[in-house]
Amino acid sequence: MKIIKLSVVCMVMACMAACTARVQKPTLFLAGDSTMADKDELEASPERGWGQVFPTFLDTSRICVQNHARNGRSTKSFINEGRWDTLAARIKPGDIVIIQFGHNDQKLNDSTRYSDLDAYKANLTRMVNDVRQRQAQPVLATSVVRRAFTDGGQCQNTLEGYPEAMRQTAAELNVPLLDMNQMSAQWLEQTGEEASKNYYMHVQPGTWSKFPDGKVDDTHFNEAGALVMAGMAAQAIRDAGITALVGCLLPEPAAQPIYTTPITAH
Repeated sequence: MKIIKLSVVCMVMACMAACTARVQKPTLFLAGDSTMADKDELEASPERGWGQVFPTFLDTSRICVQNHARNGRSTKSFINEGRWDTLAARIKPGDIVIIQFGHNDQKLNDSTRYSDLDAYKANLTRMVNDVRQRQAQPVLATSVVRRAFTDGGQCQNTLEGYPEAMRQTAAELNVPLLDMNQMSAQWLEQTGEEASKNYYMHVQPGTWSKFPDGKVDDTHFNEAGALVMAGMAAQAIRDAGITALVGCLLPEPAAQPIYTTPITAH
């Protein structure tokens, strides 16, 4: 009789564990630079990363978001500082990792960040392999553009060969690609040189305490710009047919921006 009772208890516990596993939400991890990163001076500065507002486009009852992107990081520094290892250690089967670097890999005069195109692709390959080894889904994303125009009003490529190297890596490794470089370039040209200032860090003097004299920054976004880029990411996910994420996207973005919850430091 005791043996039967013990068997029943074991079966119940096993069922409970299975149910818990089934209802456990997947996590979307974000790895990237300042264009994606959370900003912590929300009252003093208007700067926002697109990853910071990406929950605006997600059904957060179905997926968690951890934004590990950090200002100034390249594939090289993100790995060498141990940030990638911290992220990788948290990945569980069924999770998704979006990887977007390039703005800082091109900084030739900074040996802590610079990666030539071969090293850049090798670093991305390592990240993809690490994600796959943990039975999770890697996704590569080309870098969003800086606000720079040619004399003819077209988007100027300031990122050299890094977006194309990202595309090549995605094709070679058969990884879904979010071509946000192409999408943001098209958006920038359609929006125009003057109107696009409203989405980047063109801060008027006396409006934000961190920049009493104002600021002109054509790399980073205010909230409106971050939401535009996050919306592009959502559309790119749909276009790429990334099943694990498409089912977590809202039909329409939330009425008010939703920010990520800052992760604990590694």
